[in-house]
Amino acid sequence: MSSLFEYTLRLGDDSLILGHRLSEWCGHGPVLEEDIAMTNIALDLVGQATSLLNYAGEVEGKERDGDSLAFLRFDREYKNLLLVEQPNGDFAITMVRQFLFDAYRKPLFERMQNSKDTMLASIAEKSLKETRYHLKHSSEWVIRMGDGTEESNRRAQEAVNTLWRYTSELFIIDELESKMADQGISPNLMEIEDDWKKTVDAVFKEATLTIPKNNWKQSGGRNGMHSEHLGYILTELQYMQRAYPNMKW
Repeated sequence: MSSLFEYTLRLGDDSLILGHRLSEWCGHGPVLEEDIAMTNIALDLVGQATSLLNYAGEVEGKERDGDSLAFLRFDREYKNLLLVEQPNGDFAITMVRQFLFDAYRKPLFERMQNSKDTMLASIAEKSLKETRYHLKHSSEWVIRMGDGTEESNRRAQEAVNTLWRYTSELFIIDELESKMADQGISPNLMEIEDDWKKTVDAVFKEATLTIPKNNWKQSGGRNGMHSEHLGYILTELQYMQRAYPNMKW
């Protein structure tokens, strides 16, 4: 497995799984406008996943396209972050999860525009336009809930407390990340983390939310070690291709 293939797979899987999670809100949003907004963000993420997984297939050179990589892998073969596979929960959980991810993805794509891999640079440039909106949308909701009523603040804080344990995985620099950064293909995660912290601190301050003081951290997604939730996602996501192999619309 080439390093570029595995790195591109990580990015594609993040978008694919979070896009699927958001799509579960379709028809269930708190208001019609928000229902449509979340559906559009889900479509953006699936579009990013399509570009990234198709490119990963090209890099791999084993005649697997984006559809094959999305629908015909087993759970241990997915390299997405644990954060993006966590259940939607209530609206606060969904928005805090989205915000924590968006605050990471925006500086990542900003720097990836300068990647020595021209395809990744191109995908990053296109995706950044969408991600800026995603971050604006999720930030506004986190502030609205955190600095809203007593009940909305409680729910937002509980969401932060629940999801914070997964944020350390965003910035783990393993051998692959180090190699890609040294080759000028991926950005330096330490720089991304600095930007992420500034964004999170600013939004949480305005939202009157606090960062949990415990140091409990969970990781493993990048190595294919997932929570039980991914299995349920894949059961739904892959059903048609598993039931009707090679089906074409």
